[in-house]
Amino acid sequence: MRGIEIGVKQTMEAYLYKPLNEKKVKCNLCNHRCVIKNGGRGICGVRENQEGTLKTLVYGKLIASNIDPIEKKPLFHFFPGSLSYSIATVGCNFKCLFCQNADISQMPSDHNGMITGDLYTPEDVVDAAVKGNCKSIAYTYTEPTIYFEFAFDTAKLAHAKGIKNVFVTNGYMTSEALEMISPYLDAANVDLKAFNASFYKDVVKARLEPVKETLKLMKSLGIFVEVTTLLIPGLNDDKKELEMLAEFLVKSLGPETPWHISRFHPTYKLLDRPSTPLETLIMAREIGIKSGLKYVYTGNVPGDDGEKTFCYKCNNMLIDRWGFYVRKNLIENGKCVHCGAHIDGVGL
Repeated sequence: MRGIEIGVKQTMEAYLYKPLNEKKVKCNLCNHRCVIKNGGRGICGVRENQEGTLKTLVYGKLIASNIDPIEKKPLFHFFPGSLSYSIATVGCNFKCLFCQNADISQMPSDHNGMITGDLYTPEDVVDAAVKGNCKSIAYTYTEPTIYFEFAFDTAKLAHAKGIKNVFVTNGYMTSEALEMISPYLDAANVDLKAFNASFYKDVVKARLEPVKETLKLMKSLGIFVEVTTLLIPGLNDDKKELEMLAEFLVKSLGPETPWHISRFHPTYKLLDRPSTPLETLIMAREIGIKSGLKYVYTGNVPGDDGEKTFCYKCNNMLIDRWGFYVRKNLIENGKCVHCGAHIDGVGL
C-alpha cells in the first residue's frame, strides 16, 4: 500500500524497550533511554507508549526516498561513484538548533505530533534499490535510529541480496541497538558535532560521551566509519577543541578515518551566526592532517579542492570530485596508481 497518511498510528511493537510499573516503559533504543508514561512519546516523537506497550509510529512511513550519489552522505571511501537508495521517516532524537532538515526531522515536535509519509515495505525499498542500480541503501536525512525497526528489517533483507547498508547518524544509538544491527550495517557517517559537552547540552540537547562510545564500538564491530563535523562560528570552532577532536579520531578510530569538515550556513533556529569563514575550514583541515589523519575533507564549498582525495604519501590527486560527483578515480585495487600506497576504504 502506498499513499500519504497523516496522523495514523502504526501498530507495530517497537524493539528494545522494557515495561515498567504503572504502564510506563523504558526505551533502550538511544542513549536518552526515555521513560515514557502511558499515552506519551519519547523525545524522538515517533515512539509511543500505548497501554504499556511501546509502539513505533513510523514503520514504513517514508517521508523521503531518493537515489543519491554515495558522496552526498558524505562517504568518500565507500564505493566511490556509486549510487545509494536513500530513505527517511520523520522524527529525530536530537533537537539541533541548526538542523538543515528540520521540516522533516522536527515535524512531530514542531507540529503537535504530526507524522506523515508514504507507506513502503522493506521489500519495496530493496526492490527500488535494485531497479535503481544502487550499490547501497542509506538510512539518512533524519536520524535512522528512530526508525530502527524499519531500518533493521530492510537492512537484513538488503544484506541477503548483496546490497550494502549505510547509516548517516548522530551516533546516539545504544550499544544494544548497534550490536543488533551490526551484522547488516556496512558503513556509517557519524556526526561528531563538537568536542565539548556544553555544545551537546545546549545546542543539540544531548551528551557527547555516548557519541564517542558509539564511534569506538562501530570501529570494533567492523563497521566502516567516516566522521563529519559542521563548524559553527563561535560554538565549536575553537582551535584547541578541534585539536582534541582530531586527536580522538586518530587514537580511538585510527588515522585512516576520513574526517569531513563542513561549512555552516544559518538555518532553522540558529540564524544569528554567520557562515563559516573559509579560513576556519582551512585551519581545521590543517589540524586534522597535522594530527596524523590521512584523509581530511572540507565540505559545502563548491569548487574547492577540499572534496578531492589525495594520496597521503605522494600527495597526488586520486579522486577528482565536483560536488557530489566523481569525475576521475585513479585508485586501482585499493592502491595509489602513482606510488602504490594503500588507500583505506571499501570498494575502492
